[in-house]
Amino acid sequence: MLFMANDYCGDLKTVINFLKAILTIIQWAIPIMLIIMGSIDLGKAVLSSDDKEIKGATSRLVKRAIAAVAVFFIPILVNLLITMVGNTGTQNGNFISCWADSGKKSNT
Repeated sequence: MLFMANDYCGDLKTVINFLKAILTIIQWAIPIMLIIMGSIDLGKAVLSSDDKEIKGATSRLVKRAIAAVAVFFIPILVNLLITMVGNTGTQNGNFISCWADSGKKSNT
């Protein structure tokens, strides 16, 4: 019986592709939203011309920017953890190979 190159993952491939899609959305959408929200808050504070409100909005913008950077690196940490887990065999291959090969186009 002949197997295609990425067939060793079986049903696990769809789960991994779903997880990678979620991580990509988290990596890009949430930091962009946090920075936009912080900019809107800062813009409102600047338009109000209140020094106390501007300082508070600047503080919130910095905190949101730090959170955005932290959220951006979540997929990198997940990949590191997956690699550290090691070979946790599946039916026809191992989980790390499935994780690394998911999302790639097969040449067949």
